Amino acid sequence: MAEQKLVEAFITQVIANSDYTDLDRIYLRNQILSMVGDSAVSAVTSKRDLLDLKDELVQIAQANGNCKGDSAERAIIGADLMALLTPRPSVVNKRFWQTYQKSASKAINNFYELSKRCDYIKTRAIAKNSYFVTPSKYGKLEITINLAKPEKDPKKIAQAAKTQSTGYPLCQLCLENEGYEGRADYPARRNHRVIRFKLNDELWGFQYSPYAYFNEHCIFLSAKHEPMTIARSTFNNLLTIVDQFPGYFVGSNADLPIVGGSILSHEHYQGGKHRFPMDEAPITTKLQFAGFPTVKAGLVKWPMSVIRLRGIDKEALVSLAAKILTAWRTYSDETVNVRAVSAGEKHHTITPIARKEGSDYVLDLVLRDNQTSAAFPAGIFHPHPDVQHIKKENIGLIEVLGLAILPPRLVPEMNEVKKYLLGQPNAIKQIHLQWAQEIKERQPIQAANVNQILQDELGQVFARVLEDAGVFKQTPAGQAAFMRFVNEVGLA
Repeated sequence: MAEQKLVEAFITQVIANSDYTDLDRIYLRNQILSMVGDSAVSAVTSKRDLLDLKDELVQIAQANGNCKGDSAERAIIGADLMALLTPRPSVVNKRFWQTYQKSASKAINNFYELSKRCDYIKTRAIAKNSYFVTPSKYGKLEITINLAKPEKDPKKIAQAAKTQSTGYPLCQLCLENEGYEGRADYPARRNHRVIRFKLNDELWGFQYSPYAYFNEHCIFLSAKHEPMTIARSTFNNLLTIVDQFPGYFVGSNADLPIVGGSILSHEHYQGGKHRFPMDEAPITTKLQFAGFPTVKAGLVKWPMSVIRLRGIDKEALVSLAAKILTAWRTYSDETVNVRAVSAGEKHHTITPIARKEGSDYVLDLVLRDNQTSAAFPAGIFHPHPDVQHIKKENIGLIEVLGLAILPPRLVPEMNEVKKYLLGQPNAIKQIHLQWAQEIKERQPIQAANVNQILQDELGQVFARVLEDAGVFKQTPAGQAAFMRFVNEVGLA
């Protein structure tokens, strides 16, 4: 492929993907050189891809001393370069809402494509993730090993610890991240844009996740930096969002430690265009709650404890969900270790997920309990010690839905497990040894099937993880206890 001037090639791509024109070439050239150094003006390249060109410019910036060699500095320069083709927030919002008036789906898709094009959504990093589907007694489960997010540099962590925090932005979900340069301990957000919208008379933002776990993984965030909370307003917000953003599901992490997500300090929801394993799970027991004749309800065949509500009357669904939440907050059943309060600490909340199917709203309410005990100090309804060699982190919204997010350490560790299973020299970790021995005893393992067997076994562990997190187990005793709770809410 013929070589061309690197800076000019990048400028051509910026013009093709933005509002700039050829009249802006000199201006753009000077903007780029100010970031990476004047020596870049003579650099040549055989690349054509926008992100490849950006990476080469970052390398020149590093060689010129305009950027240090660490990942944070490179990310800042990269985001600065990609911000050249990212319209101003006011322009992005104006275009979104103008298009929305004609087609909500087109407005959403345009914003999604922009977020990818400007490299806010890290498509190349996301492509590194390992993903597969595996069977279980609850239907198919999805597994992803997260390799997208860059690992933190220990030196940068130490440096950040010595740096006095400005407290700005307050967290990575605040609107103040839009256009923020970034720093050693904070991600670059120069090319980040947020759509503002009104959600039940309050200002909220809509953005995409830079390291998506599923198709069109997005975030809905409050303009206020206030803690996560599950309340009647949550259910109303979720059902309003699925009207405002057609084709998307939306759900909220729980608002308590252990059973909640990684950021409890800022009210937000997650959504996207994906059909999860839990969405396919059938109703095992139909329910009819007293006073809610228009709402179809039932217990879901799922390792976690799910009450599914369905109907066209949004207000009825919100009211019933609020009634279930109120009942669950104070409900205890010692026969199955369910306690609403201990030592003055409240333990019960709900992980709610909403979607639309035709004209019906569907609201799944997953009961959560964050108790700990001497036997289970990480959590009674949390992955138990015998599965923590695979998954020990919180079971948040995405995992509740049946998509496991496993840590990157498992890639090299599973390679050693694979060698062990095949009888090859290996460095298997002690934490995996008993599990690997059990697999070897029950599976006829060969080179041709070892990968599939290992994937299926990981799926079985994830099913166990979800069972551990389930409050009312999928056993006769567990389901009888579940029915005692729904009777407490009030059946017709």
